[in-house]
Formats: sequence, C-alpha cells, structure tokens
Amino acid sequence: MTAPQLPNPFKIPELKEKILFTLLCLLLYRLGAHITVPGVDAQATLDFFNQGSQTLFGVYNLFVGGALSRGTVFALGIMPYISASIFFQIMGAVFPTIERLQKEEEGRKKITQWTRYLTIGLAAGQAYGISLFLEGLQGAVLTPGWAFRLTTAFTLTVGGVFIMWLGEQITERGLGNGMSLLIFFSIMESAVPATVQTVEFLRTGALTFPRLFLLLVVMVVVVWCTVAITVAARRIPIQIPRKVMGRGRIREGQKSFIPLRINSAGVMPIIFAQSIIIVPGTMAQFSNRPFLRDLAEYFQPGSWVYYVSYTALIVFFTYFYTAIIFNPVDLSENLKKQGGFIPGVKPGSRTSEYIDAVLSRITLPGSLFLTAVAIMPLVLLDVFNVPFQFGGTGLLIVVGVALDTVQQMQQHMILRQYDGFMKQGRVRFRGRQRYM
Repeated sequence: MTAPQLPNPFKIPELKEKILFTLLCLLLYRLGAHITVPGVDAQATLDFFNQGSQTLFGVYNLFVGGALSRGTVFALGIMPYISASIFFQIMGAVFPTIERLQKEEEGRKKITQWTRYLTIGLAAGQAYGISLFLEGLQGAVLTPGWAFRLTTAFTLTVGGVFIMWLGEQITERGLGNGMSLLIFFSIMESAVPATVQTVEFLRTGALTFPRLFLLLVVMVVVVWCTVAITVAARRIPIQIPRKVMGRGRIREGQKSFIPLRINSAGVMPIIFAQSIIIVPGTMAQFSNRPFLRDLAEYFQPGSWVYYVSYTALIVFFTYFYTAIIFNPVDLSENLKKQGGFIPGVKPGSRTSEYIDAVLSRITLPGSLFLTAVAIMPLVLLDVFNVPFQFGGTGLLIVVGVALDTVQQMQQHMILRQYDGFMKQGRVRFRGRQRYM
C-alpha cells in the first residue's frame, strides 16, 4: 500500500499566496541589505570585517547576513526585536506580574506592544553606536561629524523598525515565523560566496577533491545528527482517568504523553556563550592596553582556555535558558487540574520534581551536543582547510527554521486535502447515499 501523495503547494491557492508573499518580503529584505548608508565607504568596512569574525561585531554581522560589514540601511537586521523579545521572556521568569501577562491573551498583546516600543529604543541606541563605530574605522566615513551620526542613526533605526514590521507581516500573512525566516535567509546568503571560494580553492590546489568529498560526507552526517537531536524528545506518559459527564455519559480515559525535547534551549546557549567569550577580543581590538591584548590571547580560538571556557558557558546557559522557558510546576498544576497524572507518580509537587529530574538528565546530552556543534567550525577549518564555516549557530538556526517551515507547509496541504475529502465524500444513511 503506497503512502498518499501530498498535493503540489503551488496548486493550492491559499498556500501559493502565502509562499509568494513570503518570498516578496524576503526579496525586499535582501535588497535593503545591499543599499549602503549615505556617506559610508563600503569597501573600508568590508576590509575591517575580513580581518576576522571573532569579535562582537563579527557575530552580529552573521545574523544580519553581512549587512553590517557592507554598512547598509538594514545593518541592524532583526536583532533589536530579538533582543527585546528575549528581555521580556527573561523578565517573565523574574517578575510574577509579567509571567501572569504571558499566560493571558490580552496580556500577551500588551507584551507584544511593549516589545515593539523596546525594539525602537534598542534600535536607536544601537544605530547611534554603529555610527560611532563607522567613524572609528579609517576611511569608512567620507564626512564625519554630528550630521553623519544623526543621519546614520535615523536611517538605521527606520531600517530596523521596517524589518520588524516586515517580519510580523510574514508571520501573519505569509508562511512560517517571519523573524526566524529573516535570520534564516541572512545566514543562507553566505553560502553563495562560500561556494565560489571553494571552487577557487579547488582550482588553485589548496583543496583536493578527496578532501572535499570527505568534507561533504561529514557535513551530511552532521546535518542528519542535528535534525535528529532537534526533533528528539523524551516522552513522559500521562493518564487521564474516566470521568462522568452527566446523564450517565462517561468520558473514556485517555493516554497521552508530555514531550520533553533534548535540546529545549535551541540555539540561545551558543549565542549567550559566544557573546561573552568574544568580549576580551573585542576590547583588545579597540584598546592599546597590553593587559587586554594578553587576555585576548588566552581566549583565542584553538587554545585550551577557549575550549574549556566555551564548553562551560554553553552547558551553564543551556540549563539556565531551559529553566526560564520550561516551568515544571506550572505543567504539574495544569495536569492536576485536568485530572491527569503520571503513572507511578503522585500529583502535585512529586510530579513537578519528577519532570524536573527528567529534564535535568536529558539537558546534559543536549548541552554537550550544542558544544560539539559550536566547536565544529574551528575543527573543520584546522582539519580540512576550507574557506567557510560550517556548524555553530548558523547550522542550528537553518535546521530549526527549515523544519518548522516545512512542517507548517505540510499542515496547510494536509488540511486542504482533508477539506477536499469532506466536500467530496459520501456518507450512507439507511441504504441511501448523501453527499456532504
């Protein structure tokens, strides 16, 4: 028996409109990421970023698709909105008032509005900081001064707010999560120059075909493992007993499960750890103090201090962020209100303790996996001498966003197929056929 074939997404009018609208928004986003801010020499900024990416600006440039290195109007990217969203997410774990708002529909709308206001503030502050950064680069600004700073700050702020609006439009009218797709295509854009550089390496003999083939095999295995860990979950069985509904009706007992993902924290632990470990290098790059330069040498990629510190930070932030986004107490209370329970575990505090213990055990292999993915680009650079980075935050974001988008597309197609079946299906009533 063959599996049913899903229809072509472009043959479904609603899904076709969503895909085309999403592609149009992404095209506008990438076009804006190549329009240089007035008064900026893009070649000078590119020369600075080509010196290395192990600074705070290099990490930021990765998530905006190189827009910062080109000095474009979309240099801020979606990062101000992401930072504002993370801020309120953390505040919800600290302040009970915000936590209550996050559980209510009206409260979530209010937090969304606050997030937009905070995004504007962060974008304005970061835009002014970037204007000062550009003035500090030799030959990057044609006419430095207050006029350039105010003009650049205003332009970048408007660009950041427009990107926020664009991401929200994709989420509401397009396909997938708009904010995630903007970062996804920003990262994927670097695949084109990386492919060109790889071909040039093959032509010059710096990279041989056997080594390239081995590298491709490693990349396929890594992607497969990343997908497997991303969707892997520990299923905790739950039982909902039978319940008398009235008038003699009895609701049958249900068996279900609570999925606890091995990598519940996603890519955030790597981002947090990377943001901290590159601070010494960033400070040394803009300072002439010998102490900072010596400290930066200890945290250079490849040193044992770098690997140990990086691993410890990722493991710590994995547990930290998992504790923020996942509350076993709330889960056990909701389960108790529904009359459900975990077989062999008492409802209430014992259930929350059991869930917390299971989550703590599966978070450790998840954190070690994140560490391996984060360190992989450095290992591949040393072993294969490739002109691009593979792994790290970029790989996790690309895999996660791709899985979510494909899953949402499949849900649209299955729903469409189900609706067509309901309209064309026939139901027999007492020997006669009735059409629904």
